[in-house]
Amino acid sequence: MASRGYAQNQLTQTRRAAQLWVVEWWRLVHLGALILVLTLSPSSYSPQSRAILARHIYLNTAPILLGFTVLCALVTVVLTRIVLVTALSYGLSQYALQVVIRVLVLELIPLTAALFVALRCTIPDGAELTAMQASGELDEMRRKGVEPVRREVLPRVVAGMFSGITLAALSCVVALVVAYLATYGFGLSGLAAYTRLFGQVFSPAVTLIFVLKTLFFCLAVSLIPMASALYGMSEASVRTSAEMRGLVRMFAVILLIEIASLVGNYY
Repeated sequence: MASRGYAQNQLTQTRRAAQLWVVEWWRLVHLGALILVLTLSPSSYSPQSRAILARHIYLNTAPILLGFTVLCALVTVVLTRIVLVTALSYGLSQYALQVVIRVLVLELIPLTAALFVALRCTIPDGAELTAMQASGELDEMRRKGVEPVRREVLPRVVAGMFSGITLAALSCVVALVVAYLATYGFGLSGLAAYTRLFGQVFSPAVTLIFVLKTLFFCLAVSLIPMASALYGMSEASVRTSAEMRGLVRMFAVILLIEIASLVGNYY
């Protein structure tokens, strides 16, 4: 009887965990669809909403833009020199720049930019939203007829996506310029070969995958912390575990996106 009760208890816990997993993913998809609709709705861009959105975009982008770009330039110089010296020692110098572009621009920069934005912007924004939820500020907005998703969640999600895309785009340009300077110097003698190499790497299919991967990375790190903040308080006793599950979910989504992009690029 004891073993049967233990088995039933384990089965019940497994069923509850599966139900919670489905509910959490459904809430995430629902919030994403709602954010998309609100983003495309002209009513979301009243003068007051535009001011709030501009403030979030500035706070999420301006303070970290210069530092991340400088860090990316330094990493590009170091990585380019390492790859060039290593390739030269093996007689494979003609492939060195292609490796740098593929590894750094196609793979590392979008992933690093998304994680950087998550750590510096969207996760703190999610914690701020959690505090507002716990203090009852969001419920007070609902009583006043103000939709919290439109007023508080939408600006944070859009600002996170804007910050991630801006960091990734600017850092890719800086990395390409720095890689050229580290290889050919300040002359224009290698520009034709470098442009041809760039075209070989960034084929239409690879470019499409790169753009989609960057967008989905930014969407994941912007949306998932907000969903955890909004719905994590539904079960106050497991609020901390809900926040942890949100982080695990975010990293799992990022990993799946990266795997899908690798399959699309190299298989």
